[in-house]
Amino acid sequence: MGVLEGLRVLEFEAIGPAPFCGMVLSDMGADVLRIDRPEQPADLGLKRDRRFDLLKRGRRSVTLDLKRDGAVQAALELIARADVLIEGFRPGVMERLGLGPEAALGRNPRLVYGRMTGWGQDGPLARSVGHDINYIARAGVLDAIGSAGGRPVPPLNLVGDFGGGAMLLAVGILGAIFQVQRTGQGQVVDAAVCDGAALLATPFWGMAAAGEWRGQRGANLLDGGAPWYGTYECQDGRHVAVGAIERRFYIALLDGLGLSPDDLPDPYDRDRWPEVRRRFEAVFLTRTRDQWCAVFEGRDACVSPVLTFADAASDEHQRSRRAFATIDGVLQP
Repeated sequence: MGVLEGLRVLEFEAIGPAPFCGMVLSDMGADVLRIDRPEQPADLGLKRDRRFDLLKRGRRSVTLDLKRDGAVQAALELIARADVLIEGFRPGVMERLGLGPEAALGRNPRLVYGRMTGWGQDGPLARSVGHDINYIARAGVLDAIGSAGGRPVPPLNLVGDFGGGAMLLAVGILGAIFQVQRTGQGQVVDAAVCDGAALLATPFWGMAAAGEWRGQRGANLLDGGAPWYGTYECQDGRHVAVGAIERRFYIALLDGLGLSPDDLPDPYDRDRWPEVRRRFEAVFLTRTRDQWCAVFEGRDACVSPVLTFADAASDEHQRSRRAFATIDGVLQP
């Protein structure tokens, strides 16, 4: 049950952002039916029990070989009864199968046809291969992530596949559903990971236009350049995350560290950030992570432990929010 209860979604099996979008809609109560391929799509050469493929949770499924006679007609019959379709193939694949937007909307004019690709349905790269790292690289995002003097570091595949791709596809689908309710007319949602990753970086374009963003990695407010926004190693080799951006939080941070503002440079003097960072590094190394967490307990200093996946699942706050659950023996968000 959920806010999307009664919404009928037909999802064509894919990898990455398309199933994540289907999972989100299913988690919100939609009735999602997945059309699986007879053969499993390659996933880094891994062959694992499907219960570990968490992106596919919460859906019923049916297997159709869309290259066989009768399968396409069966898919069209399912499309005729659906509110939403999700597909994550390269441009042109669904059209060649006879299941493209023209055929689908011809059968069901109220259908919201959601398309998920890396580069979009058109453009010079539309038919090129790629993965998250390629899309965020081309969007200008990857270049900004990494430590000073180091190489760009991929932020898992969260920024492209799931943030810029799946979540924005879900937003587009929900907007299109609203339009259908008002007009009775379905439409195509063309979501591209590269487009979405660029969109997520919107505030940094504003900073750059205002002269507040330097082109070097690790030299800016939110990329680890500022000494009061980053991570620090503790005595036990574990880490804390510091996000004391506002001055009052910065003062609370210094108080917890036993430092005086009078003994440090102006926190907004970028040229002296490395000096302040070295002071912080030395102090954080004097205690363990949990000891520092105890010091900052109750202080408005924006200091948090850096938790592993396993740690996060057992964290008191996460437990109170019921952020994780065990389904079919598998712990998951």
